[in-house]
Amino acid sequence: MQRLSQYFYRKTSFWVVLITLALFVIYLVLVLPAEAARSDQVIGSAPSPDTSLYYSKAELYQIAETYGQEGRLYYVDSRITFDILWPLVYTFFLINAISWILNQTILEDSKLRLLNLVPLAGILFDYLENIASMVVMFRYPTPTDILASLAGVFTSLKWVFLGGSFLILVFAVVLWVGVRTSIIKTG
Repeated sequence: MQRLSQYFYRKTSFWVVLITLALFVIYLVLVLPAEAARSDQVIGSAPSPDTSLYYSKAELYQIAETYGQEGRLYYVDSRITFDILWPLVYTFFLINAISWILNQTILEDSKLRLLNLVPLAGILFDYLENIASMVVMFRYPTPTDILASLAGVFTSLKWVFLGGSFLILVFAVVLWVGVRTSIIKTG
């Protein structure tokens, strides 16, 4: 873990952070709304597993039923296309932003530097959620009970680590501002 964390610290720079931030903003402003509109056309206002904090196996089967055949095929297709790239975009942004800011504020021997790896847990659980729910949607109405039960857990863990990553980023920014302010004051 230490080597991987150090790798990110070595590879990140201000420019890498700006590029990944630009990609993140482009996705937020252009790609996500377009994908939401496409989703509304196909499945309407039916709930989506990935935007829930948690759902049970029964709730996932109910969503699959509500989607119908066309909605389930759309869901599988969007997990293979859009939902492979989006987690990469937010993960690269978070890892680079956290790494760059913590590199400016945290001493090299501090265990806090490992916080730059938290987004990797987020992407792992996002992909596990996508795989589990995609298989359930693809096989429905044939039950896939183990994956259907795990999907909601994966979703919850994704949100814990993704939310935690953004909290770490806020913490890092506050720390960075505090360090910069104290440097300016002491001068």
